[in-house]
Amino acid sequence: MAVPWRHCWRWSITNCTKTRLSNYAVFSTLSPRGKLWPASQLRCCKKIHSDTKLKDPFSLAQKDLAHLYDDIKKELYVSGAELRSLCDYYFDGKGKAFRPMIVVLMARALNIHSNSKGTDLLPGQRSVAMISEMIHTASLVHDDVIDGSDQRRGKSTINDMWGERKAILAGDFILSAASMALARIGNTTVVSVLSQVIEDLVRGEFMQMGSKENENERFKHYLDKTFKKTASLIANSCRAVSILVNSDPEVHEIAFQYGKNVGIAFQLVDDVLDFTACAAHLGKPSAADLKLGLATGPVLFACQQFPELHSMIMRRFSSQGDVERAWQYVLESDGVEQTSYLARHYCDEAVRQVSRLRPSPERDALIRLTEMVLTRDK
Repeated sequence: MAVPWRHCWRWSITNCTKTRLSNYAVFSTLSPRGKLWPASQLRCCKKIHSDTKLKDPFSLAQKDLAHLYDDIKKELYVSGAELRSLCDYYFDGKGKAFRPMIVVLMARALNIHSNSKGTDLLPGQRSVAMISEMIHTASLVHDDVIDGSDQRRGKSTINDMWGERKAILAGDFILSAASMALARIGNTTVVSVLSQVIEDLVRGEFMQMGSKENENERFKHYLDKTFKKTASLIANSCRAVSILVNSDPEVHEIAFQYGKNVGIAFQLVDDVLDFTACAAHLGKPSAADLKLGLATGPVLFACQQFPELHSMIMRRFSSQGDVERAWQYVLESDGVEQTSYLARHYCDEAVRQVSRLRPSPERDALIRLTEMVLTRDK
């Protein structure tokens, strides 16, 4: 049985915690001796890798993802032309395929770590990558209906083109096709793991509709919601491909923790970009979260310097001028910097987790991917 690889990295604990960030720590990290650091003494891991050049994730995953959208369209094939057009609308090959890329890289890294015969993806692992993109896209279709969005990926949303009713049905149909593909994998544990994703998506959406009066509870609520709406899919997809090749629960947890931490960091950066990137880069209007009444990381951090934000958050920026004033408060605060710093911390933890696997090009690509998450501009 393969065990975590423990000798390929050297890392030290350095104090890089800012006072305000430590107040919001909701997870702990492991010390070199395996003991838990208290959240109040959160530390970042400073890692030194023996290779100076890490592998490019997109190049390594390109071959495995070459037929991703064709395979999805086969799963979604129906005789009705209109339903087929709705379902194929976002599977046009222009998406980032970020989640499937992580899944195939993790699968290959785990295959090497587990000493399986060859590094090729198992059929079930390939299916998990495809299913992750289908679930993600279905959730986007439903999110756009809930939010009343008219732009996605630089073009009109399905609900804007065909109406809300047909958009909801299209999202449901994509989820049903994903569920059938999941059942064909034939592993009940994998079915259970990926079914959890759909439950988390629904619970996360309900959490987003509410808020907390207490400031510390509010930030934990925000991070819990972020895990359910964004990170759960990545984390559980990584766990699923690990289950298919390795029976060691510790290896499953490494895969899960990498996906969880990268997923949360990805969303934190997304929340920062809502304040720093122009609409043309994002493919959606900027300040979209404020306009939806959502208080994301930059706003919650800014609230410490500008207590006036508290009442705005509780009324979901619904009064005239709230969105403009909140935007200005965030820009005048260090909310964007603090959120970026928190994203860096989650990426540090993702790297610490995945570096426990046996060295491989795919493992190194997953490490490089964390830096790409932090430096993306759209």
